[in-house]
Amino acid sequence: MRVGVSLTSRYDVDDHAVGARWMIERADAAARAGLDHLSIGDHHAEPVPYYQNVPMLGRLLAEWPSERPAGCLFLVPLWHPVLMAEQIGTLAAVHGGPFIVQTGLGGGHRQFAAMGRSIERRVGDLTEGLRVVQALLAGETVSSERFGIGDATIAPRPPDVVEWWIGASVPAAIERAARWSGTWYAGPHTTVDVGREGADQFLAACAAAGRAPERLVIRQDVLVAATDADAERLAGPVLEAGYRGFGRELLGIGSVETVTERFAAYAAVGFTDVSVRQISVPQPAALESIALLGEVQAALSR
Repeated sequence: MRVGVSLTSRYDVDDHAVGARWMIERADAAARAGLDHLSIGDHHAEPVPYYQNVPMLGRLLAEWPSERPAGCLFLVPLWHPVLMAEQIGTLAAVHGGPFIVQTGLGGGHRQFAAMGRSIERRVGDLTEGLRVVQALLAGETVSSERFGIGDATIAPRPPDVVEWWIGASVPAAIERAARWSGTWYAGPHTTVDVGREGADQFLAACAAAGRAPERLVIRQDVLVAATDADAERLAGPVLEAGYRGFGRELLGIGSVETVTERFAAYAAVGFTDVSVRQISVPQPAALESIALLGEVQAALSR
């Protein structure tokens, strides 16, 4: 199982330069730990600083080896497809190596209203947006009645094939992921049992679509420390505050051995990759956790 990091983009800081610096330090720590892939998220119209995916990733790529995959999430219904394709093409050219595009539907009426988009149209916008973006990145001239696009082309385009990780949780979305990509990106609420069912469904859908599966990726919120007791102590205040509404069973909190066992359980039901988001702890603890993920990765490889 490969282990990568999905860096937190939201930091409740008064000095906005501090949050940006923390992201840079975490990307550097992940690179030094030898983690397999780097990505960041996508969200909009937040009252607390949320560092936007395209400019932030452009900076983080200076810390990340070009031979390792890097990329970011795009909530496709919130983006104009031509702009999204241009951003991907530019970032992939900057990276010069394997590039990953993670996709999701997005949610929240406030976020959609702020971006002038309709949440009721988001499924159709996702499917048409994916069609348009993938065609543009392939060098095609594209039109779309849904988005009012006429004869669009873009450059630069990615120098290598782009990987698409399609976020999905319900059966219809998992089947859609198999049609659009060889990778299913399972969300952090996915338990091992739910993941087993989803993996079986995804593989069957890939077979029906005549597509070879590439990756099955599970997102996990994690805190790794020297011992289980240290991890629980550090995570205690976060859990008491109700971290993202997650139940304790959905979080990977513990020593290298404990977190390795957790990830191995997902590997046993078919997942090939885990994409880790650090639980919100002070920066020194987050950097230590990322460093220890390198030991988790080594243990899984054995």
